[in-house]
Amino acid sequence: MSLPLIFFGHGSPMNALESSSLTQGWAQQIPAKPPRAILMISAHWYTQGSAVTAQVAPATVHDFFGFPPALHQFNYPAPGDPALANQIASLLAPQPVRLSTDWGLDHGTWSVLTHLYPDASVPVVQLSLDASLSPQQHLQLASRLRPLRDEGVLIVASGNLVHNLRLLRWHSEKVPDWARDFLTPVRQWIEQGQFDQVANYSQLGEAAQLSVPHPDHFLPLLYVLGASTAADKLSWFNDQFEHEALSMLSLRFDAA
Repeated sequence: MSLPLIFFGHGSPMNALESSSLTQGWAQQIPAKPPRAILMISAHWYTQGSAVTAQVAPATVHDFFGFPPALHQFNYPAPGDPALANQIASLLAPQPVRLSTDWGLDHGTWSVLTHLYPDASVPVVQLSLDASLSPQQHLQLASRLRPLRDEGVLIVASGNLVHNLRLLRWHSEKVPDWARDFLTPVRQWIEQGQFDQVANYSQLGEAAQLSVPHPDHFLPLLYVLGASTAADKLSWFNDQFEHEALSMLSLRFDAA
């Protein structure tokens, strides 16, 4: 049976240390069939060229500053899977994929996975986002990863559909008009299987410019869409907004 595909709206790294309705929504996404490994696509590994972590024991990367010491000391010691890293590089050919030993698991990965697998027992491999590719090319690349679902690999993406830190308004859950004007059509396109439209999100003009001022947090979504099939069942969770600038909306595809 194929494993599901999950996109998490991850928000602040502080979610790694907290328990809330948001993190409880994450914890409920554990697949019924235990994965042998996890392939993670995080917004926080944005590179020139494609890369995949290939260490036996990837480091916990603290790719932020200004947070409490407890967060900087947080460790998620999940093992890596060099064989899976090599397989991913083969699946994505002829796209060159560098086998990386100079990165690890960043907070887009461990802040979410610690709520699914707190014992860090499942091997994790992280795939970077190649900044030189268009959204359409990311979507096409993702389709080559689809066979992994039948081989016990859980494909997880972590980002935010709306992510504009310059427009943060603390302690407000209001959804601004520009964000609604972006999320409404994007959600409809996903529900209708119009993934090429999602990849062409810039067509939404100013709403897209404000919702996705930089592509890094939106592109992971395309890996879940691209690896899905027409027979998959879509479900949504964590449909909430934070600080007027972060959509925590998340989704999952399950094999029929």
